[in-house]
Amino acid sequence: MNFLACDLGGTKVLLGIYEILNSSRIPKLVFKEKYFSNEWDSFYSILDDFFKKQFLDISTIKSACFAIAGPVKGDNCKLTNLPWNISRVELKSKLKINSVELINDFAVLIYGIPFLNNNQFQTIQMGDKSVVDNKKLHTIVGAGTGLGISRGLINSDLIEVLSSEGGHVEFAPKTLKEWELKVWLKDFLNLERISCERIISGEGLCNIAKWRFSYPDAMNHSFQKILNKSKTSKNTQKKLASEICKFSAKGDSLLREIENLWLSNYAAYLGDVALHELCFGGLWISGGTAPKHFKNFKSDSFLKHFSDKGRYKDILKSIPVKVILDEEFGLFSAACRAKMLLKTT
Repeated sequence: MNFLACDLGGTKVLLGIYEILNSSRIPKLVFKEKYFSNEWDSFYSILDDFFKKQFLDISTIKSACFAIAGPVKGDNCKLTNLPWNISRVELKSKLKINSVELINDFAVLIYGIPFLNNNQFQTIQMGDKSVVDNKKLHTIVGAGTGLGISRGLINSDLIEVLSSEGGHVEFAPKTLKEWELKVWLKDFLNLERISCERIISGEGLCNIAKWRFSYPDAMNHSFQKILNKSKTSKNTQKKLASEICKFSAKGDSLLREIENLWLSNYAAYLGDVALHELCFGGLWISGGTAPKHFKNFKSDSFLKHFSDKGRYKDILKSIPVKVILDEEFGLFSAACRAKMLLKTT
C-alpha cells in the first residue's frame, strides 16, 4: 500500500512515494523527486510530471499529505512566496482518493517526531529526566527563510498539533547595540514594529549584516562589495546569508561578530519559547539553518544564552534540547502524517 508525501515550498518542492514495510512504524521511501518551484507555472504541472516520470499507476496511492509553505484555510492554501493556490478538492479529484490533507509546512513537523531515527537528530542538552510535567508537550522552532514554530501533544502515536505564530512576536533588545539595531531596522525597512523573524532567520542574519556595515569602521571592508551587489543581483541576495557564514568561518572578525549576534539572539529567543511552553517533552531546533549551525548550537556559549533567564535558569536547564539534522525532515514528517491517514481510507 503506497502513500504520497509532499513538502511544498517557495523555493523547492519535494515529492515522495512511501510504503509500509512489514510491521514497521516508520514509512519506507520508495522514490522521490526534487523540483525547483520557479521553473514551473503551477504545482499541478509538477505533480503530473512526477507521476509520468515514475511511470506510477496513480490508483496505488491510498493517502496523501501536502505540507505547504503558507496558511491553510479550510480546503485551500495560498503559498506565501508563490502565486500558487492549492485546493484539497482538486487534489482529491486528481488522485481519486478521499484521504488528502493540506497542512502548514511547519505544523507538519510535529508528526515526524515520534518516528525519528537516531541519525536524524542530536541532543545538545539532556534535560532533567525526573521531571514528569508536560512530558507530552513538544515544541519545534526553526530559523530558515523565516522563523517558524510548531507545538504538539504527543502520546505514543496520538498527536495533536497546536498552531502558533510565535515567530512574529516583538523583538526585545537586551543591549544598547541590539536597541540600535532595532531602531535602524525600523527605519531601513520602513516598519512600525520589528518581529523576532526580522532578526532570527536567514533574512535576519542579512539584516544584522546590513546594519553593522552601515557603521564607519566597516565602510572599507571587502564584504561591502558583496552587500552592494546583493542590492541588484537576486542570486547574490539569495546567497548572502551563506556568504556571511563563510567569511565568519574563515576567521573574519567583523563577520564573526555579526554571526555571534544572530546566534545569541536565536538562543535567547529559544529560551523565551521554552519558558513560555515548558515543553519538557523536548525543544527541537529545526529549519534550514539547523544542520549548518549544529556546531554553534551545541557550544557552551549558545546554551548559556539559552538558559540565561535569571531566577528561571534551572528550569531552562531541565528542558531537553535537540537539533534536527535531517534536511528533508519536512518530507519525512509529511510521510508520517500520510501513513496515519491510511487508517481513514
